[in-house]
Amino acid sequence: MKKNILILLLLCPLIITAQANKLIRKGLKTVDPIEKIQLFSEAITLEPNNLDAYFYRAVTKHSIDDFNGAILDYTKIIFYEPSADVYFNRGNSKYSLLDYYGAMNDYEEALKINPEFIEARYSLGVTKNDLEDYKGAIKVLDLPNVFKSYPILLQLARAYAGLKEHLKALQHYNAAVLLNPNSITFYARGVFFMDINYFEKANNDFNAIIYLDKTNFAAYFFRGISSFFLGKYQDALIDFTVASQNDITDFDAVLGLALSHYKLNDLTNTKLNFEKAKSILMGSNISKKDDLELFKNTYWYQKQLYAFSELYSEISQL
Repeated sequence: MKKNILILLLLCPLIITAQANKLIRKGLKTVDPIEKIQLFSEAITLEPNNLDAYFYRAVTKHSIDDFNGAILDYTKIIFYEPSADVYFNRGNSKYSLLDYYGAMNDYEEALKINPEFIEARYSLGVTKNDLEDYKGAIKVLDLPNVFKSYPILLQLARAYAGLKEHLKALQHYNAAVLLNPNSITFYARGVFFMDINYFEKANNDFNAIIYLDKTNFAAYFFRGISSFFLGKYQDALIDFTVASQNDITDFDAVLGLALSHYKLNDLTNTKLNFEKAKSILMGSNISKKDDLELFKNTYWYQKQLYAFSELYSEISQL
């Protein structure tokens, strides 16, 4: 009798593990994320230290934007069995919550465990750029043994642009475009050209983007901006029309319509779109002042303040 009890006691943990693993396998086959989480949670109830169940539950929570829940599960795993993958995944959840410092720390821990973890290295570079630690981003990404994929080249370009080293930034943007001439690389270089007022080159890049993807409405807007500052007001008008029709709340595009109509001496449509842009910016807050400061969140104010302030003064007098 005692022998049978001993055998049962020895088998009990194995039975529980088998049941927990069965629930995990079922969860992995299930499509519904809520059902997945329920099954992984049942596995954890049966076997509280089943780290696989915690990991899969964390991944599922992240997929439904429960980033805090995912972080708690990843933290549980790290307490018992830290690994580069778990640090990386927890970093991604923290990044999704805009906790850039927390994400940066986790990506660094992942790289300590596995220096060859290229995804963690790339994500660390992105995060350092987001934190405006441009030198740190370059230090992480610009290593002889790191393959310079086009996403890494774009982050290096972004870092050099942040340091105002425009020639080096352009070299990396050009390298990214040569390596993979897609809408992402053209767009990144086009925005860079806009930032340094190289409107002709920017215009060419946005032409390339729209050729590749006619649904890239941000490219229409930026092409409209570049055309405007090149004096091609009719072309700008067409692009701002496309952008504003795609999103009727796009105050930047509507403002672009007003400015383009003004340059084409169509004062009726100038006033119409100018008032529309102001209405969008004010929203339900009618107490906002109707002055230049109303436009402080627009591209025109933030990137082209000198030119915009002059045009604002003229249009306000109409």
